[in-house]
Amino acid sequence: MVDADFLTRAQGVVEHEFSDNEMLIAALTHSSIADCRLDCNERLEFLGDAILGAIVCEELFKRFEEWFEGDLTKVKSAVVSRRICAKVSDEIGLTDLLILGKGVASRNSLPTSLRAAVLESVIGAIFLDGGFEAAKAFVLKHVSKHIENCAKSEDQDNFKSALQQHIQREMCDTPRYETLDEQGPDHSKCFEVCVIVGGKRFPSAWGPSKKAAEQEAARRALEHLRNGQHSD
Repeated sequence: MVDADFLTRAQGVVEHEFSDNEMLIAALTHSSIADCRLDCNERLEFLGDAILGAIVCEELFKRFEEWFEGDLTKVKSAVVSRRICAKVSDEIGLTDLLILGKGVASRNSLPTSLRAAVLESVIGAIFLDGGFEAAKAFVLKHVSKHIENCAKSEDQDNFKSALQQHIQREMCDTPRYETLDEQGPDHSKCFEVCVIVGGKRFPSAWGPSKKAAEQEAARRALEHLRNGQHSD
């Protein structure tokens, strides 16, 4: 089904020299061309999904010591999503290595689920052939930037949660939000909000809604606390 040149190219993309080349071939074989469902990459996909999740969870746990379980779960779910896995497959060239049957859509229009599955199956194959550390090295090399991007997005969208975690851990207190002012007509109001912790007030912020103003006020308070600055 495959020749030596294909195997060389595949191992170059994966950057792991397999002791069992059949394992790599199985990881790249779609059910549309396999003689038997047990000969395709579905079982390896099942295993790789679990390995990927464990590696990402460990990395998030170590990287973001201030985050609660809920925030870690949100980022983990985003990183291991089909969209991100499919994107990684495309980026590193796994999609082009898929061994497909004639009835499958053209390689340029493969569904997200299929492109994501090959990443997971390759992770499973590396784990079985080279162990957890080999699989971890592969995952972190190609997924770390997506972990960082998803984490930044979560952090930026939830400064209130980040501030609460910081204050509960460092000050054993809870932040309170106070609306100081509001301006503009009813259909287009702006609000000024500040954060108060233990009777101390942090710099206020304006926003087109109370929610937006609270997020910006939380961001400013968090910036002050992390930089060691004092509130008023």
